[in-house]
Amino acid sequence: MRKTNFDRYLAQQLRDPAFAERFQQAGEAWDVALQIAALRTRAGLTQKELAHRLKTSQRRIGRLESPGYEGHSLGMLRRVAKALSAKVRVVLELEHKA
Repeated sequence: MRKTNFDRYLAQQLRDPAFAERFQQAGEAWDVALQIAALRTRAGLTQKELAHRLKTSQRRIGRLESPGYEGHSLGMLRRVAKALSAKVRVVLELEHKA
């Protein structure tokens, strides 16, 4: 597959350790947001319906499903998981130095 201008730009930016760290953190937040949205959709619930189950606002559910949000608490993730018949699993891994 041919590299696009964006691929080359991203590769260049990732050489900066500070950018690489921010990029990885953004990816982690994106993953959490997508998982919550997918589980909610799979359960056939709207954000408003999930919010009602959790006794919170639809706006808060929207924030949890936002890729840019990084304020997920373990307690809220557990509440969301329970409401969606899921479980929370946190994994801490050693970094691989290149």
